[in-house]
Amino acid sequence: MEHDVVAAPRLTESASAVFAVLAEAGSATRPQLASLARLSKPTVSSAVAELESAGLAAHFGTASSGTGRTAAVYRLGPEAGAVLAVDLGPDLTRVRGCALDGTLLAEATGSRAGAADAVTEALDALPATAPLRAIVVAIGDVSAPATESSGERPATAKAGPVFDAVAVALPPGVPVHLENNVNCAALAELHEGAARGRGTFGYLRVGVGVGLGIVVGGQVLRGANGAAGELARLPYPWDEGREPRLEALEEYMGAHSLLRRAAEAWRDAPDANGPCPKTTEHLFALAGGGQGPARAVVDAHAADVGRLAAAVAAVLDPGLIVLGGSTGADPQLLPGVRAELARLSWPTEVVSSTVGDLGTVVGAARLAVARGVRTVTEPARWRH
Repeated sequence: MEHDVVAAPRLTESASAVFAVLAEAGSATRPQLASLARLSKPTVSSAVAELESAGLAAHFGTASSGTGRTAAVYRLGPEAGAVLAVDLGPDLTRVRGCALDGTLLAEATGSRAGAADAVTEALDALPATAPLRAIVVAIGDVSAPATESSGERPATAKAGPVFDAVAVALPPGVPVHLENNVNCAALAELHEGAARGRGTFGYLRVGVGVGLGIVVGGQVLRGANGAAGELARLPYPWDEGREPRLEALEEYMGAHSLLRRAAEAWRDAPDANGPCPKTTEHLFALAGGGQGPARAVVDAHAADVGRLAAAVAAVLDPGLIVLGGSTGADPQLLPGVRAELARLSWPTEVVSSTVGDLGTVVGAARLAVARGVRTVTEPARWRH
C-alpha cells in the first residue's frame, strides 16, 4: 500500500510545543498541556485549535476532575502520521510501524534475505491515510555520522548490500536515518530496560561480534566518525612479540570462536557427556545443567567479558554496564564478569539486558518517533 509523503504544515511556536508534549503524553487535557508545555491556558487553547484544524490533534473524550468538572481530552490526530523502524539483524529482519505517540501500529519479521518483504508487510499494515514522517534503519556498522536521505543510501554510511536490498521497499521522499544497531539497543535499555532512570551507562553487546553503546546524559555518544563504541577496533592481542590484527578482538570474543573453544574443551575432556554443542544456546544450556566442560568454557568466557568491561570502565567510568547480545545477556555470565571487573577496576554495577532480542527494533522505533515528531515541529529543518 502506498503512503503519500505529506509535508507537515508550518506551525506556530506554541502549537509546535503543544504537539511535542501531546506526542510524549499520548493524551492530555488543555490544563495538562498548559502545565507540560509551560504555556498559558489561552495560548494552549489557541494552539490546540491550530492543531485540530490541521488534523494534528483530535478531541476524543472527556475527563472528570476531583471537583466534578469535566475537561476535553486530546490526542494526536489522523494527520500526525507514523514512522517506520527496521532492524537489519544478522539473521532476522524486524520491522515496526508506530504512531508519533509511540503506539505500535504494525510489525513484521522476516529472514535476512526477505528484509524487503518484511518492510512491505509492515507498511501495508499501517493506516493508509497516515503520512509517513520518518524511517530509521538499524544496521551493524555506521562508519560516519548518518545523514538524511529520501530512500537512497547515504554516502556517509557503510550500509552494505543488505540495506541496498531493503531500500527498494522504502517509500521515496521520506527521510531515512541509518543508526548503529548497538546504539539502538542502548536506547531501548535507557527507556524501557535495565538502565531506566540511569542517564549514563554502557551497553556492552557480546554475541556474533562485540559492540558498545555509550549513553551520557541520556544521549547516545556517536563520536566524530559515528564509530564510538566500536570495540572490535581495540588492539588485540597486545602482548610482547605479538602483532595486533584488525578486528582480532571481535574474532576472539565472538560466538564462532566461543564454539571453537567448546569443541577443544570436549576433545580434552573424554568424560564429557554427549556431543559437543553446535550452538551457543546449547552450550549455555549444558553449562546451566552442570555439564563440566560447558561450565568451564562459559566461566572462561565470563572472565573475558569481564576484562572487556574493565576496559570500558577504564575509559568511561559509566557506573553501570548492561550486558546484552546472544551470549552477553545470559545471566550465567554475571558472577564471572562482576568478579573480573572488580579485580581489575573500580566499583561498577553490571546487570543483564531486560529488553532481549527486540532491543534494537524497540530503540530504533523510539528514535524514529523522536525524529518523526521533529518533522512536524521543525519542518524547515527536516524537509527535503
